[in-house]
Amino acid sequence: MTEIKIIRSKRKTLSLEVKENGEVVLRAPFWCSGKTIDAFVNEKNDWLKSALERQKKISENKVQLDDKRIAELKRSAKILLPERVNYYSKIMGVEPTGIKITSAQKRFGSCSTKNSICFSYILMLYPQEAIDYVVVHELAHIRFHNHSKDFYGFIESVLPDYRNREKLLKGFFMN
Repeated sequence: MTEIKIIRSKRKTLSLEVKENGEVVLRAPFWCSGKTIDAFVNEKNDWLKSALERQKKISENKVQLDDKRIAELKRSAKILLPERVNYYSKIMGVEPTGIKITSAQKRFGSCSTKNSICFSYILMLYPQEAIDYVVVHELAHIRFHNHSKDFYGFIESVLPDYRNREKLLKGFFMN
């Protein structure tokens, strides 16, 4: 069995996480007994095996980029992403206050409370359908600063196949 790091805190629930490096972390309340933790891990055993396998595949598929390729991706992002934002802004009836290209490695995009949108140049490694999904997702945050049912309904009104597009983003991360 895999070694599990246990972190106790003032939390109320148990949680299990597989980190990028394959480390398994269990978070538990201070009051939680070892017996309860063991039962929780046994209950989550199938999920844990699946999560470890998924993380292994992700690690195997990581892409290493040199400085030249990164510069190319940033140039492409600075051209393509504002074009896509402009296109979808008109369809969605929203307008960002700004667009910025970042070097974020763990998120494809974000929308600030002031409606400024950031996109990672990493997006340029993905198919156009996935890029458009991230653009629409971030633009939807201008109207809904959450991930509510209405938020996803708004996305679906623009991209009825958004779930398939979202799947294109999974399982492929950078170092």
